[in-house]
Amino acid sequence: MNWWGKILGGAFGMMIGGPLGALLGAVMGHNFDKGLSQTEKQSGFGQQERTQTMFYTATFSVMGHVCKADGQVTNDEIALAKQVMQQMDMDVAQRKAAIGLFNEGKKDGFPLNDVIKQFKQEIGFRPNLLRMFIEVQIMAAYADGSMHPAEKDVLLKICQVLNISRHEFDHLCAMIGGMGRGAGRNDGSPSLKQAYVILDVKESASSSEIKKAYRRLLSQHHPDKLVAKGLPEEMMKVAADRTHEIRKAYEVIKKEKGL
Repeated sequence: MNWWGKILGGAFGMMIGGPLGALLGAVMGHNFDKGLSQTEKQSGFGQQERTQTMFYTATFSVMGHVCKADGQVTNDEIALAKQVMQQMDMDVAQRKAAIGLFNEGKKDGFPLNDVIKQFKQEIGFRPNLLRMFIEVQIMAAYADGSMHPAEKDVLLKICQVLNISRHEFDHLCAMIGGMGRGAGRNDGSPSLKQAYVILDVKESASSSEIKKAYRRLLSQHHPDKLVAKGLPEEMMKVAADRTHEIRKAYEVIKKEKGL
C-alpha cells in the first residue's frame, strides 16, 4: 500500500497530467499540477508507484464506463466492483476513491479513448499487465450473467487501442463467461470442456502443447511477476484467483489424458 500512502501524503507530481490525473484529482479533491515540486521529488514517488496508481485509476473508472455501456448499471455489476475492491483488501479511503472513480466512469462524456491511450502509454510494453486490466473489465461485463453487445463494443475498442488481439479477447470472454455460468464440477473444478477453453487449447492438442499453454498462462498471471511490473499489491488476490483456475483446469485435463 506504499503507493497509496504517498498519494495521501501529497506525492502527486510524478503521475500528474492527462485524463487519468484529472480523474484521480476529481475523486481525491486535489488540483494536480504537471510540475514536479521539490517536495514531491523528495517523496520518492517513483515509476513503480506511478504505474500502480495509473492501473488503479484506469481499472475502476473504465469499469464504471463498461458497466454503463448498456444504458444501466445493475446491482450485480455494482457487487462485482465491490468484490474486486474486497479482493484488493483496500482500506476505507481506497474503497471510497475506487467507488468515486467507478462513478466518474459512468458519467456522460467520459473520455474513454483518451484514458486508454494514456494508460497504454504509462504501462508501456507490459502485455501481462494490459491483459490483467482487460480481464477485470470482462469480469465486470459478465457480472450480471451476460455481456451486452454495447459492452462488447466498448471492450473491443479498448482491445484495439491496447493491441490485444481478437483471439485473445474471445479466449478471455469464453474463459471468464464460462466459469461464471456454473457449469463446472461439484468440487469447484471446471468441466473438461471448460478446462480446454481456459488453457486455450483444442481437445486434440498433444501433451506438450497442453503443458506449454499451461506454463505460458501461469507465467502471464503470476502475482509476484505482475506486481513487479506495476500491478498494485492489493490486486495480487485477483491474479492468484486466476492462477488457481488455470491450475484446476490443467489438473482436469491431466487426469483425463493421463499426463
